[in-house]
Amino acid sequence: MGILAISSSFYAQELIDEEKKLEFQTHFFEALKQKAINNYAKAIESLELCMAIDASSKAVEFEFSKNYLELKKYFEAEIFIDKALLKDTNNVHLLKHKVAIYKAQRNFEAAIKIQQKIVETRTEYSDELVLLYLQNRNFEKAASLIVEIEDKALATSKIKGYKQYLENRKKAIEKTTDKPKINTEIVDISTLKKEYANNKEFKILQQILKTELSTESFDLLYSDSKDALELFPTQPFLYLMNGLALNKLVKYNEAIAVLSIGIDFVIDNNELEASYYEQLSIAYEGLDKKNEALKYKQKAEKLRQHN
Repeated sequence: MGILAISSSFYAQELIDEEKKLEFQTHFFEALKQKAINNYAKAIESLELCMAIDASSKAVEFEFSKNYLELKKYFEAEIFIDKALLKDTNNVHLLKHKVAIYKAQRNFEAAIKIQQKIVETRTEYSDELVLLYLQNRNFEKAASLIVEIEDKALATSKIKGYKQYLENRKKAIEKTTDKPKINTEIVDISTLKKEYANNKEFKILQQILKTELSTESFDLLYSDSKDALELFPTQPFLYLMNGLALNKLVKYNEAIAVLSIGIDFVIDNNELEASYYEQLSIAYEGLDKKNEALKYKQKAEKLRQHN
């Protein structure tokens, strides 16, 4: 009788555990579904139900962090990713997500430290470290890392684009200020350029670049936006204009490099972000990378639908 009672008890416990497991899975998959349709608050509600069943789940903590990041609640996002990392210190997916949290806050210094840790064991993520150096304006470190990557024969198309970006930047700095002026059909542009030369106002610069775009003066658009990036290195509009000009000049790898740098400076502007994705799609299409081109085209369409 005693053995029977013990067996019955174990069986009952197994049933309870199985029920909890099924309940956990139901709530977890609901959270994933809600996140997929951008209902991040609803996803968090389902994750809270998961946590009531299993408070130590790394997967739940990771999902909490991802949803809080989407809601721009960076403090909460960081708390949950740190909890997950305590359980799995070197998990590359968790570490990459922490980099994303820091990048979203423009805390490139902190993002670099985490990315350096990733690269120690996963050298294939070196191009992301180069990008972070560029975004943090650590140009010498970026150039040095590119040399290391090339020495190890690990250069990707992105690395080639970043290298070209640095070379172009160096040439721009070395250029004399007495550049020959190129005439355009728009009379006002010369006035605008004189005005801009005197006070370096960003609004005037925008007018100049928009005029060059409308007249399809892509060589001018490229050189003027590139020079302007030295004065306004965090203005996403300039990276977009530079990338667009590079696409028009059939320099697709360079366009991808510039657009990849600039897109992280886009904050709460769906229209501008969609324009970035459209230009990235054009660049990848030019390189005959159909899957990447389609991915960015769909991203642009999704953003425009929400506008």
